Amino acid sequence: MLYKKVCIEAFGYELPETIVTSLSLEERLAPVYEKVNRNYGRLEMMTGIRERRFWDEDTPPSKFSVKAAEKAIAKSGIDKNQIECLLSTSVSRDFLEPATAFVVHDSLGLPPTAVIFDISNACLGFINGMVTLANMIELGQVKAGIIVGSESSRRLTEATIDSLLKDPQVNRAKLKQGFASLTMGSGAVAAILTHSSLSKSGHKLLGGVVRAASQHNGLCRVDNDTCFFDDSSYPSMHANFEGILRNGLGLASDTWHAFQRELEWYNGTVDKIFNHQVSVIHQEMLFRTLELEESRGFSTVEHLGNIGSCSLPISFAIGVEQGHVKPGDKIVMMAAGSGLACIMLGLEW
Repeated sequence: MLYKKVCIEAFGYELPETIVTSLSLEERLAPVYEKVNRNYGRLEMMTGIRERRFWDEDTPPSKFSVKAAEKAIAKSGIDKNQIECLLSTSVSRDFLEPATAFVVHDSLGLPPTAVIFDISNACLGFINGMVTLANMIELGQVKAGIIVGSESSRRLTEATIDSLLKDPQVNRAKLKQGFASLTMGSGAVAAILTHSSLSKSGHKLLGGVVRAASQHNGLCRVDNDTCFFDDSSYPSMHANFEGILRNGLGLASDTWHAFQRELEWYNGTVDKIFNHQVSVIHQEMLFRTLELEESRGFSTVEHLGNIGSCSLPISFAIGVEQGHVKPGDKIVMMAAGSGLACIMLGLEW
């Protein structure tokens, strides 16, 4: 897919104030660690994640999606009345029905003519939203829109710790399987995309590629389809860490080769790379597999953890804010999600 008329105007993001260290999670699992003879520090050693952040208990995802959106709109200079589409793209939702996008739309006071709906696709949701909105802009259906998302991982973490502590047959394998849930963090993000005729930034979204390996759909599963505030049922995630890494790297390699052909970009012509932040180990192996220089990447996973669908766009927003991205840079956004699927987008800043 190639775009000639799509620009990225601005990002906005929000992070929780509550910081939760990996050590503090391990201390809560002290009985399990003693039983399976493990020392503290293993979670950080395996993932590189020192800490992550959590929203306060019972914080609806829409609350901070709205705050992130307000920031993105203010930075973009786009009038709210010009926004013709709003997509809410996180795994975390206020409820199953209606779409969380309606809550965000109402809170922002966007025009009633705007197209509104949710897109949920694991860690790929936000980037799927960018592609969907970009397609609409390129086709002339809308001239400006906004993508939002807010992930909340507190409940998943609490459920994982509770399950491990209550399991009379807990062992090293079960503890290791639970580590994927314990890497998760929380955050919210929004992005404004416009037709080039409205753009004030000139930041171009040039196109990208999509690849799937759906035969690996069983590597990561969240069993219960539950309402965000359903106190009777907590989410339970089962992830094959090694399987995701091994098969994900193969898919990333295929996607990278296809991306190079589509945009005619190559390793030496790419200035900056932003990838989905899963763990330090994942990132190191991704760059090694694709033969890319790690110095061109930008890592936040050490102190934010894996924020699901918001992970990549938040890292991008922080990178822009900190001056990591320069005018004229050729940038690749590399997104991945359980299923498995991969999207790579090319931007000219």
